[in-house]
Amino acid sequence: MAVINSGWTYADRITAKLVGRTVLDFYTTLYRHSDRATWQHRIEAGQVLINDRPVTPQTILEKGQTLTYHRSPWCEPEVPLDLPILYQDQDLWAVQKPVGLPVLPGGEFVHHTVLQQLKYQFPDSPLFPLHRLGRGTSGVLLLGRSPLARQSLSQQFRDHHCRKIYRTLVTPGDLPDQFECHQAIGKLPYAQLGYLYAATAEGKPAFSKGRVLARFADKTLVEVEIQTGRPHQIRIHLAALGCPLLNDPLYTVGGIPDASQQAIPSDGGYWLHAHHLGFSHPRTQTWTEINAPLPDALQMPGEKNR
Repeated sequence: MAVINSGWTYADRITAKLVGRTVLDFYTTLYRHSDRATWQHRIEAGQVLINDRPVTPQTILEKGQTLTYHRSPWCEPEVPLDLPILYQDQDLWAVQKPVGLPVLPGGEFVHHTVLQQLKYQFPDSPLFPLHRLGRGTSGVLLLGRSPLARQSLSQQFRDHHCRKIYRTLVTPGDLPDQFECHQAIGKLPYAQLGYLYAATAEGKPAFSKGRVLARFADKTLVEVEIQTGRPHQIRIHLAALGCPLLNDPLYTVGGIPDASQQAIPSDGGYWLHAHHLGFSHPRTQTWTEINAPLPDALQMPGEKNR
């Protein structure tokens, strides 16, 4: 159901490269989801503070200051809120994240996030996400309950020790039965947000491999294993290989954003499911595997769901 939240405070620490800008220039340059007139109105209304003190739009920023913007309460979009439990023990839980539910607060979502729903649904269990899935991605999300889990699994994700396998539908094309992609991923300028992640030679190394499971006239079903965890890696890599995710409004052939620059990364419409996650259990060191049941659209003909 729709919910009006209590607002949210966004904080930015002023670094050396931001010194000398005005408060108004800072927000209009870095947060382009609102125009200059809107930001000026918010500053003049007292929604923006520096070190908890009022400012004007022309206040000059200094190194080390903390700039905060308090967003007034708003009605959050309705999204699925159920988090079925896939696995649980004293250190770890795993839940099945639904499509549309963000993991952490951001954009239009504060209460309607995995982090907040964990507090509501499991108030006696101090759970925290150990990794992220995009808003449009469903499937296995691993949660920690102990400092041991946080330390061990964070290190395993950094060292690419975890095994992460996804399923998705892509546009029909000549994608090989077995494929790999080593396209680097980095930031590119983007009108809507200032920048977003996309295929670029100047980006950080990224590696995905996969296989075609089934081909149809209007789509191709694929399985993808990611060795690195760059933002939107699967969407970018499959687009870079010439077969973007079916109905992805953002990434086009080549792994770059649509030329209209109207979509944002959280816009959905595609199928992407984190089907399998494998890792070394932080307490027992045994290899542990968790599967999230597949949506009907991502099953092979005649496949038994698992």
